[in-house]
Order: sequence, then structure tokens, then C-alpha cells
Amino acid sequence: MPTSFTVVPVEAQGPAERRGQSPREEEDEERDRGAGDGIAKENSPFINNAEMDRGNMYEGKNMALFEEEMDSNPMVSSLLNKLANYTNLTQGVVEHEADEDSKRKEVKVPRMGTFIGVYLPCLQNILGVILFLRLTWIVGTAGVLESFIIVFMCCACTMLTAISMSAIATNGVVPAGGSYYMISRSLGPEFGGAVGLCFYLGTTFAGAMYILGTIEILLTYISPSAAIFKAEEVGEETEAMLNNMRVYGTCIIILMAIVVFVGVKYVNKLALVFLACVILSIIAIYAGVIKTAFDPPDFPICLLGNRTLSKRSFDVCAKFTESNNETRTTTLWRLFCDSSSLNATCDDYFSLNNVTEIQGIPGVMSGVLIDNLWSTYSDKGSIVEKKGQPSVAGSEDTKTGGLPYVFTDIMTYFTMLVGIYFPSVTGIMAGSNRSGDLKDAQKSIPTGTILAISTTSFIYLSCIVLFGACIEGVILRDKFGEAVNGNLVVGTLAWPSPWVIVIGSFFSTCGAGLQSLTGAPRLLQAIARDGIVPFIQVFGHGKANGEPTWALLLTAGICEIGILIASLDSVAPILSMFFLMCYMFVNLACAVQTLLRTPNWRPRFKYYHWTLSFLGMSLCLALMFICSWYYALIAMLIAGCIYKYIEYRGAEKEWGDGIRGLSLNAARYALLRVEDGPPHTKNWRPQLLVLLNLDSEQLVKHPRLLSFTSQLKAGKGLTIVGSVLQGIYLDKCTETQKAEENVKALMGVEKTKGFCQIVVSPNYRDGISYLIQSAGLGGMKHNTVLMAWPQSWKQTENRFSWKNFVDTVRETTAAQQALLVAKNIDLFPTNQERFTEGNIDVWWIVHDGGMLMLLPFLLRQHKVWRKCKMRIFTVAQMDDNSIQMKKDLQMFLYHLRLNAEVEVVEMFENDISAFTYEKTLMMEQRSQMLKQMQLSKNEREREAQLIHDRNTASHSSPAVKESVAAAAPEKVHMTWTKEKFVAEKHKNKDSNASGFKDLFNMKPNQSNVRRMHTAVKLNGVVLNKSQHAQLVLLNMPGPPKNRKGDENYMEFLEVLTEGLDRVLLVRGSGREVITIYS
Repeated sequence: MPTSFTVVPVEAQGPAERRGQSPREEEDEERDRGAGDGIAKENSPFINNAEMDRGNMYEGKNMALFEEEMDSNPMVSSLLNKLANYTNLTQGVVEHEADEDSKRKEVKVPRMGTFIGVYLPCLQNILGVILFLRLTWIVGTAGVLESFIIVFMCCACTMLTAISMSAIATNGVVPAGGSYYMISRSLGPEFGGAVGLCFYLGTTFAGAMYILGTIEILLTYISPSAAIFKAEEVGEETEAMLNNMRVYGTCIIILMAIVVFVGVKYVNKLALVFLACVILSIIAIYAGVIKTAFDPPDFPICLLGNRTLSKRSFDVCAKFTESNNETRTTTLWRLFCDSSSLNATCDDYFSLNNVTEIQGIPGVMSGVLIDNLWSTYSDKGSIVEKKGQPSVAGSEDTKTGGLPYVFTDIMTYFTMLVGIYFPSVTGIMAGSNRSGDLKDAQKSIPTGTILAISTTSFIYLSCIVLFGACIEGVILRDKFGEAVNGNLVVGTLAWPSPWVIVIGSFFSTCGAGLQSLTGAPRLLQAIARDGIVPFIQVFGHGKANGEPTWALLLTAGICEIGILIASLDSVAPILSMFFLMCYMFVNLACAVQTLLRTPNWRPRFKYYHWTLSFLGMSLCLALMFICSWYYALIAMLIAGCIYKYIEYRGAEKEWGDGIRGLSLNAARYALLRVEDGPPHTKNWRPQLLVLLNLDSEQLVKHPRLLSFTSQLKAGKGLTIVGSVLQGIYLDKCTETQKAEENVKALMGVEKTKGFCQIVVSPNYRDGISYLIQSAGLGGMKHNTVLMAWPQSWKQTENRFSWKNFVDTVRETTAAQQALLVAKNIDLFPTNQERFTEGNIDVWWIVHDGGMLMLLPFLLRQHKVWRKCKMRIFTVAQMDDNSIQMKKDLQMFLYHLRLNAEVEVVEMFENDISAFTYEKTLMMEQRSQMLKQMQLSKNEREREAQLIHDRNTASHSSPAVKESVAAAAPEKVHMTWTKEKFVAEKHKNKDSNASGFKDLFNMKPNQSNVRRMHTAVKLNGVVLNKSQHAQLVLLNMPGPPKNRKGDENYMEFLEVLTEGLDRVLLVRGSGREVITIYS
């Protein structure tokens, strides 16, 4: 739907409109115009340039309302001006694409259209060495029908990939980097780095393949005498050829690397020359096909029986010739017989069969297409034979080695031919790589790429039919043209001369090799500069003009590996794997983005669908395993290793990629599923909310609490690390960010996997309450709170005082959450420590749902606690049968599948000791003293406040006085005389003196005495049994229902755990967390 914009100028206010203003108002206006709100404007990189300053664009009053915003948000006119002059601008946010390390460079206005910028480069990259050197052999071996299937599958794969690529490429600007850029920004740095490196390896091996093709044309068809290694014995021809390939290939790779290093611009200028060679060669093929219809070329083939003979070693296709009534044997006779005489002993098959000669290019009207429809696969070293030709079989022990037959050099089968052919359809990314040089990239890339694929697909498919219709089958299967005097097979069909194809293919393969050596280093440089793979960052550097010198050296080195393999048929499947993997992930990226329906997914290319992308991805995966299942597995293993390396060591990047979106969608789906109901007891595990204390520098006070968390969780389940900052959020934004960074850094050090949540609250206790209530999301909420024991709880000025602690205990109980309190947390082990022996002692006093049983089991999964033994103690009263209790507990642990020693401790009721009585009395005296000290402190604060209020009211306006009076009618209007002040002072002194006197006459509360008795008694038993245990787990008694006894509750817990090094107080959530059932 088109959108119309109307630009309405805001006129400056004229003098006529200001006539009604007084001079004073004008003066104020002038002052306001210069000063604004009195806040100096900061310089913005977006608006701070010479043109803007010169125009004084923002100093007028038309946009004064938005003056504050201009420091961070640009004006629309400024943004549009920047977009017109620069590429790859960030729009509102700082993204990686802005290249933080360097300034944006102004680029020239792009001038290339669809034809020059996309169509021709794709055409040049797609058409190449396989078309000239291997397509005829593929047609002859697989037959026209199967060859058609091979080509159709590969072309369909690239067409579907091009549709997906067009959608991604038109969803915003794609700078240099092409497919790597598209995949990394669509699927994330892990996939992008892995596939980008695979694409780099594919491009590098493609360079090796083109160089091998160049040498094959040179040594086989142009100058066979240039070979350095010669075959001295029969059967060594292949090995000698491979060695020649290695020597010449190494020389050419060095030469090409020097050319690329010296001047890339010359390579780019020669690209059109190389493309012209390719197009002329293809035109020559079609012209030759048309000529065969009325005047087929003369390329006779010599057959012995049905076996094809190589014409490299003889010239006359006959056993003997007659001249002047004299019969003479030919060179062919001497190759098969032991002498030149007519009565010589000859090869058995040679004697039984006649030598015949047929036309190698019978022409398009000859009907040879019917013979070439079906496949003729063969083993390595078998003789190329003509189907339907009469033949008499010789004796089976006849040796064919050394005889001038045409042999197959490798074993052929359908899947191998797919792997060899697929590189001929690669090169579809050439247009997207040049997006920065196009007039309208979002229009040119889809049009040019799809047209190029359509054109090349037509050329390949028509060539298959035409080759099958024009050329004899034995010539098609003759890979190196031995039966036609060593001519290039496709050259025999060309018009006006085979040399058109030979020279054209030679230059096109040279050009393609140079293009690969030019493009691959730049791709590696783009990956290195992204910083996602640390070990290749050195390859991001280059010459002063940005040329990737180090990347070129590595590319040449990897290319040399392909050269040392030396066989074009062996190198082709390797690069097929890497290209197929790249195309597979392009399709995956498009499918993921389409299915996620992210708001930013708005491609201008509309003819795509996720089913097409999915089909393309499936076809790529199928072709990988069709080509070579072991190469496919190796390529996937390489990509997987790179993926895991980037995930483990690489820099964290947020590119708004689809995998992050997919994770969010999956998380949302899972959260909605979890929300259905509470987890079953079998699935219950502690989902922790860890409450941390921070110091004034926003650093964690007790780092060991996070160590203990990671030991308890072992990376499983939910962990939320929370803390509270006291104050107002608007004032504490910076501190909040700093605190979050510090906590996350410590979580990384301690290997605590989870989330961080910092809450700012005016009141510390309320902040803790907010965390307990609201931390987590949906079904992924915490069910257990872990906190450290407040060591300095007796100091009233401590912000985490006993009152806050007790309230936290009450709130976890109200929220039906379990509570773990680690006492002496600084004595707990770090993640690097290992206990070689010792016990984890569980004191099971009351049943809490099984938390006390489950926690030691979870701890012992971690390396720190693995060698500790678990002991369970329970307490028997007077009426309990301790022997039976022990048997029942052992049976219970057996059903729980827990290994632990069991001991029942008998605690008999006895008289309350004087020590207990005295300790309770001291506790209550201290509590009363604190109350009275707090009371006197509050009284003093109240008096000071009253004086302050009175002074404030006396200096304020009448309206303010009335409001103060209304707010505090009883307090502010008191009359303070000297006599009243003295009397009040003596009154407070007398009341305090009498209060402190009563402290020494009070008697302890009997309920507190009984509680203290339990704490002292139980502490003695625990010390007796567990003083040397590595960790003691205890039931945590609940706080009193009467809030007046809160401070006494802290004293009871202190006495209960006195003398123990490491204690974990456990309070259950009220539900069963462990079960005996499967």
C-alpha cells in the first residue's frame, strides 16, 4: 500500500505576530531562546557536522520542544541526509554492522545495474571447468536420462537456494561478505562462523579445482610434450599425470597469489575477458550442433570388435594395408602381435575380431540419442566398449595391459557423478557479494541471480540432450579424448574449430581460479574482523589499503592441499560438501525467519515461502549424502567443531538473528506448557532464588554463596541471583547497572548458570519481598530461597538486621517456598576445592517433605562433595522405640535409593540446667534493653522533628503554615517553655532509670526457657556427633507467631548452631519433594 508524505514547512514567527508582546516578554523570550532549560547540549555524532553547525539548524525555536531529545535522537532530515550519503547506517541503535573500530567511509554512488552487476558475474561463476572437461563424460557414463536427473536436482537445489537468498538479501542492506553475512545475521554468530568458514574452504578448494582444470587442459590438449614426468612403464600414466599436476599446480598457485597480491584491480578488469571466452565457447558448441545436422565433422573412431582403441599410438585404423599388390602390417598390428610378419603370434582377441571404423560425431539427426539414453557404469581399468557392436570373446587369461585400448580411470556410479557435477552449478552468490556496488540491490539481486540460474540450467540441460544426440557413446565415455587423437571431446563438436573450446576453457578456468583466490581471502577477512573466531583474528589484518595479505597466504596454503590431491574428480566432491552445507543453511535461515514472523522480516522479494526453503534445505542435505556420505559427515563434523568452539570461546554477539528468535519462541512455548500445573514430585528440583548482599562498591559480600549454588545445582534447573539496592530507581540507574555487571561477572567466574535480577526499593525489606513474589516467569519460578546467615544481626545499624531476616523467613513460608540458610558461608568450599573424605551430616528432627534427604544427594553430584559420605541422624524421645526407628529409617532410605549411614540419637527429658536459665535471662534482658534504648532514641528523634517543623512553619508563607498546621495539629502547636523542657528532660531520665532498674529484677518467660533448653540440648548432641563433619544440615525451626519474640528467635538459632563450622539450615516448602515410587 503506497504511503504519501507531505512536507509542511514551519514558518518562522513574523514580526506582525509579535506586536502584542511587551518589551519585557521579548527580552525573556530572547534569553530563553539561548538558554533553553539551562542544560548544555551535548555533541551528537549524528548531528555534529559542519553543515549542521553552519545552518544553526537546532538553534531556532521551531523545534525547541524536542531540544533535549536531539542529543540522543537525530532529526528526520539529518537521518535521511546521512542515509543518502552513507551505507550501512545504524538506525536508532548501535549494531555490530556499524564497525565500531573504524569510521564510516563515504562511498561512491553505485552505478551497476542488474545485467552487469549480478547477471554476468553469476554467469561467469556458474559456467566453468566441469562443463568443458566432464559434462560429456557424465552424459556418456550416466546416460541422457540419469544425467538429466543429476543436472535437474542440482539446478533445482540452487534455484530454491536463490529464492531463499533473494528473500534474505532484500531484507536490508547486505555488505561485503555475501553468504557469510546473510547466514551469520540470520542464524547467529555460531552458525554464521561455522558455515562461513565452510564456505571459505569451499571457495578455496574451488580455486584448487579450477587450477587443476587449467593444468589438465594444458598438458592433455594444448601441449602434452610439456609434461615433466613421463610414464616409463605400462600403467604408470595416471601417476605421472598426477605428479605433473602437483608440480605445475604449485607453480601456478604461487604465480596467481603474486598476481592477486600485486593488483586485484587487474583481476577484476580481466573478468570480462574471461567471461567472453566462456560465452564464445558455448556459442561455438551450439553452432557445432547446428552444423552436425547437415554436415557432421569427420572424427573417425577405431574399434577392435566392440572395444575402443586409443589413436595416440597409431594412425591407420587397420590390421594391414595393401600397396602394389603387397600386404603390409600396420602399426596397430605390431602393437598386438610379437612381430610385423603376417604369421606372427597375436593377441587372442585381436585375432578373433575385426577392426572397424565409425564416425565419432554422427550428427543430431543420426538417432544416436536412443543408444545414449541409458547408463553404462564400469569399474576402474575396464575397457570402453560400444554397445550393440559384434564381438568375439577371447580367452579369459588374455592380458589387456599395454594394449592401445581406451580404459576408464576411475570406478563410476550415480552418486559419485553427482559429487563431481555439483561444483558446476555453484557461484550463485556472486551477485549478492556485490550488493554495495548496485544501483538497486533489492531489485537486482533476485532478478539477476534467478535469471542467471535459469540461463545456466537451460544451457546444461540442453547440452546434455545435444551431446547425447550428436556424439557417439564411446566418445562420450572417453574422458580424455584418446579415441579422437587426444582432442577435447566437447571440442570435436564445436564450430569452427576444436581450438575455440580449448583456448576458451583454458582462459575461463584461469580466470575462475584467480577469482577464487581473490574472493576467498576477503571472506576470511570478513569473518576474522567480526571477532567471533578468536584464533583467526590475525587474518583480519592486511596491507594499508585493506588488502587481506595474511588471509591470502592461508588461502594459497589450503589451495595447495587441493593441488597435492591432484585429481579433479577427487577435489570436486570436497568442495561440493562445503557449498551444499552453505546453501543448506541459507535455506534454513529463510525458513526460520519466515516461520518466526519477526517484525524485522520484511523482504522486498515476495515470491518465497517457508516450504520452498525447507524443500531446498532437504535437497541440499540429501545431495550431501548422495555425493559422499563420509565427506558429508566430515564436513558436518568440521562445522560442528567450529560451532562449539565459537559457542565456548567466541565473542558474544547479538545480531538479532533467527536462532535467538527461535529460542525465544521455544522458551515461550515451553513456559506455557509448564504453566499448566505444578511439577510432579519426581520432577521436583530446587529452583533457587539466591539473595546476595552487596557492599557500597556494588561488589558481592559473600562470593562463596554462588560457589555453593553451582555445587548444589550442577548447571541444572533455574537459578535467579537477586539483590536489593536501597533508594529510588531514577537515582540508582548507574549503580544498578554496575551491580548487575559485577554479579554477572562473578556468576561467570563461579560457573553459576542462571539469571541476575537487581531490584531498587526505598526499603530493603520490601525489595526482598518483591524478589520473593515476582522473580521468575510463569512456570519457571523459584521454589527455594538461598541466603546467608546475617553474621552481624546483633548490630541494629546493619541493614540486613534480624527483623529483615525473620520477615524473609515468614514470607518464604507464606509463599510456600523452601528456605536454605547458609551459616558461616565464608568457610564453605570453593569450586576448586575437593574434599577427599568426611561426612555430610543430616539432622532430621521434623519431616519437611524430604528436602533434607534430597540436598546431600544433589551436593554429592558435584566434584567438591563427591567423596563425602552421607549420615542421617534423627532424635528419639522417651516414648519412642529407637531400635525400631532405626530399622524403619533404613528401609525408608532403601526405598528412596539413597546410600547413607543411619543413627538414632536418644534425647531424654531432664531438668533445665542453670546455664539454660541464665542464658534465657540474659537474652530477655538484652532484648528489653534494646527496646528501651530504641524507645529513648525514637523520643529524641521526635523532639528534634517537632522543633524542625516549628522553625519551618515560622519562615514559610501563611498558606504553607496552614498546610503544616493541618498536617500535624497536635504536634506543631505545642508551646515550649524553659520550665517545660527541663521537666520533660527529667521525666525521660527518671523513666529510663526506672526501666533499667527493672531489667535486673525481671524473671525469664517460661516458654522462652523451654525453647532455649531445646536449643542448648540439641546443640550439645549435634556437636558431639557432627563437630568434624564437612557440612551439617539442620531443620530450621519456624519463627514465633507472636512478632514480639522475633529477636529471641534469632538467639535460639544462634545457640542451636553454635560451635559448628559449616551449617545449612533447611526449612521445607510444605510439599513432598522426594518419593519412593518410580
